[in-house]
Amino acid sequence: MNNRVVITGMGVYSTLGKNLKEVKDSLFEGKSGIGIDQERIDLGFISPLTGILERPKLKGVLTRRQRVGLPVQGEYAYVATMEALENAKVDTQYLEDNEVGILYGNDSSAIPVIEAADKIREKKDTRLVGSGSIFQSMNSTVSMNLSVILKLKGINFTLSGACASGSHAIGIGYIMIKQGLQDMIICGGAQEINAFSMGSFDGIGAFSKKIDEPKKASKPFDKNRDGLVPSGGGASLILESYESAIKRGAPILAEVKGYGFSSNGDHISVPNVNGLVRSINKAFKDSGLKPEDIDYINAHATSTPVGDNNEAEALAHFFEKLKTPVSSTKSMSGHEMWMGGASEVIYSLLMAQNSFIAPNINFDEPDEQSARLNIINKTTKKVINTFLSNSFGFGGTNSTLIIKKLDE
Repeated sequence: MNNRVVITGMGVYSTLGKNLKEVKDSLFEGKSGIGIDQERIDLGFISPLTGILERPKLKGVLTRRQRVGLPVQGEYAYVATMEALENAKVDTQYLEDNEVGILYGNDSSAIPVIEAADKIREKKDTRLVGSGSIFQSMNSTVSMNLSVILKLKGINFTLSGACASGSHAIGIGYIMIKQGLQDMIICGGAQEINAFSMGSFDGIGAFSKKIDEPKKASKPFDKNRDGLVPSGGGASLILESYESAIKRGAPILAEVKGYGFSSNGDHISVPNVNGLVRSINKAFKDSGLKPEDIDYINAHATSTPVGDNNEAEALAHFFEKLKTPVSSTKSMSGHEMWMGGASEVIYSLLMAQNSFIAPNINFDEPDEQSARLNIINKTTKKVINTFLSNSFGFGGTNSTLIIKKLDE
């Protein structure tokens, strides 16, 4: 089968805003969600920079039994998913009566593991860890919990692909619907925001040290970038077959046209140019589109010296002569890691819906490779019909998605 795959809903809980409207406004205004975390200072972190996000208040919304198994990133994902279901016009009765799946990107759940280990060491009694600990600590915690809370009956697992996890979740959901294996899947990504989950990253010097002006620390593609800023939240999209969406009378936001992927087969933490080019090429081949069809590129660019350089070179291979607009929303949100591949599709869709390109803030001076790209550093009015979103991760995993406004 070759079903068309559309997006009928989306929702987000982000450092840029707790819902779609707040996020859209932040994107338009070029507003940063980055700040200083006092706990990281107290713990002796090299960099206390992080995305700032309040924990959702779910008491009275979910039962105690439902809450006890959810880690914080699961709470972010729940809020985002409920917004996505609402604007896709999917109610609880539909979920009970139909086979709806969930594929979520998540690659860590550090705090529950640490808290359980601390309790065992202190009390010498595993019975005191608590019944919810196992469900919070597993990498599959988000898909596990949401499938039960929402009474889902379709495909149900988590994708762990480092910082490409959220993008791969959308890609695999797209393949399953395209092949007729499911009619609807909740796809997304979630990322915890806490100091302990980021300690090892801090220890290898991965984070920016520009702590005097936190909102200017994330500088994707800029010559003077010195590292990423960690962040997180939750982002959900409702993927559905075109036939199902039409039958339901659902709002259709866009169509997933192509999914590309590759493995670098090289360094465990540094992307190479060849792997990125192959991922982008696969997305074009799958979509039947060409570089000149792309109106906007949401780059992976995390503000690391080598990573941004290699992505800029890969993008220039396709888009240098076309001068296609490029920006990295990580300049505002920070690096949302496991969530980023999903949230950046949502950020790009919000731009497409409102005909603007969000700025790559803090981009003041290009380097040799970024000078080859048309990097947008101020909010720019632009009709966006088709966009490309890149996500790359440790281990050399690469994912590229091409999304287009619906062709009737």
